[in-house]
Amino acid sequence: MELLRKVQERTNLNSIVIGTPPSLDISDFTLSGIGEVVSLACGNRNPAAADWDEDGLQLLAFGADNSIALWDPQARSDTFATGASDGTVKIWKLVHDATYSSVDVELVQNITLSPNYFPLNLALAHLDDQSIILAAAGTRSTIQIFVSHHAEFQLSATLTGHEGWIRALAFTREVSNDSSDLLLVSASQDKYIRLWRIHRGNELPAASSALNDPSLGGLGKSLSNKAHWIESRASKFSVTFEALLLGHEDWIYTASWRHRDGKLQLLSTSEDNSLAIWESDPTSGIWICTTRLGEISAQKGSTSATGSAGGLWIGLWSPDSNSIVALGRTGSWRKWSYSITQDTWTQEVAITGHVREVKGIHGYDLNCIDAISTSQFISGADEKLLRVFDEPKGVAAMLKRLCDIQITNTGSELPDAANIPVLGLSNKAIQAVDDSLPIEDGDDDERETVDPASIIRKSTLNFSHPPFEDHLARHLLWPETEKLYGHGYEISAVAVSRDGSLVATACRASSIDHAVIRLYDTKDWLEVKPPLRAHSLTVTALQFSPDDKYLLSVGRDRQWVIWERGAEASQYTLKHSNPKGHTRMILDASWTPLEQPTFMTAGRDKSIKTWQVTDADVQLKGTATVGSAVTAVACSSQLHQGSVLFAFATDNGEIGICKAATDALDKVDITMIKSELCPAKTVNQLVWRPARTQDQQQVAVVSDDTSMRLYDIKAV
Repeated sequence: MELLRKVQERTNLNSIVIGTPPSLDISDFTLSGIGEVVSLACGNRNPAAADWDEDGLQLLAFGADNSIALWDPQARSDTFATGASDGTVKIWKLVHDATYSSVDVELVQNITLSPNYFPLNLALAHLDDQSIILAAAGTRSTIQIFVSHHAEFQLSATLTGHEGWIRALAFTREVSNDSSDLLLVSASQDKYIRLWRIHRGNELPAASSALNDPSLGGLGKSLSNKAHWIESRASKFSVTFEALLLGHEDWIYTASWRHRDGKLQLLSTSEDNSLAIWESDPTSGIWICTTRLGEISAQKGSTSATGSAGGLWIGLWSPDSNSIVALGRTGSWRKWSYSITQDTWTQEVAITGHVREVKGIHGYDLNCIDAISTSQFISGADEKLLRVFDEPKGVAAMLKRLCDIQITNTGSELPDAANIPVLGLSNKAIQAVDDSLPIEDGDDDERETVDPASIIRKSTLNFSHPPFEDHLARHLLWPETEKLYGHGYEISAVAVSRDGSLVATACRASSIDHAVIRLYDTKDWLEVKPPLRAHSLTVTALQFSPDDKYLLSVGRDRQWVIWERGAEASQYTLKHSNPKGHTRMILDASWTPLEQPTFMTAGRDKSIKTWQVTDADVQLKGTATVGSAVTAVACSSQLHQGSVLFAFATDNGEIGICKAATDALDKVDITMIKSELCPAKTVNQLVWRPARTQDQQQVAVVSDDTSMRLYDIKAV
């Protein structure tokens, strides 16, 4: 597209990323334009961004010397502004003809902010027919007001009052009339929202009655209503403090205006997990919170974000003002729609998921996980123990209703749900109570008292829609049933035997004493001794063979080891090992579905090796070399047209789908997935979906870029 070429020439834009990955320093944005828009930006290595409509005809914003902070295009104007982390604000102008058949951009002004700060927020509005007002704020507690004079913006006023970084700015007219006063809202990390009035004329506006709001208490006496005077080309304006809005208990991230049915409404979003809709009382003029939406949580977002209770970052009105969406810290959206007949806001299903790490029950980074059965799994993290979780009846029933997944374990031993006791650290199994039963607090002498808010009613587990975020956090927890001890350092790998009777585990190690593999019997959860010793450094991957006859282990010591099952099903002994399986550490391994036991290993030496096990020894059948360190490898559980089908991934996010004939494992056909479909960072694990036909294969991929991707493999 011609427009993209022009942007590339102006900004050296070499690569484009859709969305906001961790490398992209975008903190806020506001779009005001015609029709649908496309927002494209790149990270710190290529500091530029572009934003235009779906037809590619109207460029809305781009450009900065460092990473983009925000952009705010305006309707009815060809002028737009960008702010960047280099402490500058750039004013741009669109150059085009009447039909937008030719579009260009022109840098009008480069404003260096003084004193220097990161402009986290910009807001533009027409002051009158000839002048534009620009508000800028960010990593300081002041707001700078710029007014355009003869095509250039000049600093005209500095507004004080906030005591923290300012996270949101927005202009609007008091009524839907261009001659009415302008209102500016500013929201800050000091937990307060301030309203400012821009009034035309030499006379000050009438004093706002909002300053007499009794909810302000003694704070109202300390509020300053100092007038700041600014001038456009034709008129004089006063900027005065209008109101202070109290109600949020944590940082406020966004604030946006909306005219609805003749009323002016303000939507604010905070780290306290709430959204608030504010209106001015028509009688007293005091701004009050008319609606509060969000989640109930004792955990505050800015200081202790965990799970879905990590605060809300963005709040947006829908174009018709009948819906509100909010984006949470972990990347999931919440949505509420307004019912005119009931005059209430009702939560609806929105896009869920996460874009950042989510701290779970372990309290540490999760390192490994494996399924014991369809209703039970085990996980290990950066701690010395492993945890076993059972599926509750509430989750099983939900999956049956929504996904038609049959409940395989129908026994009464399944708990209804789980919760976290007041003084507890683990999910405890509980039984849901009937709606008619009263809630009673626990006795004072009980060690784990009952929090009434944690009681789960049976009706809360019976819903016909995908769960909301608060459902996931409060009502669909999996109870922890076992803890497995024995390791001295953080857990690095876990594998469950194919029949689910054994669990093999390993931890980080720098000596042979700790680089052991421990086996646990899933019937009584006791360790099967003695532990398996062969490695001298951390075991990075474990996997049982398809018939459970062998256990394969690989490690940072460049060694792979084959353990063979003995006369007792739970006993494994050393069968084969290769201390020099790779020239650098081995990061992953996988068994093939061949009748003759065959496995693959992947190493940091940029190679994938295929080995075949015999009674006497293990033979190297083939080596495939790629361009980067191989961090993951996985084989499909069935042959594909007489060939072994496997996938590998690298430390830079590349993914390859490979095929090798069963009688020529040294000849590997590699098909690389397009780079734009691959993760941006290191791939940690690959898993093929079981029970699929040869022509409908799927592989799941997880990466350090916090994404989980599912690929359809139709033909190789």
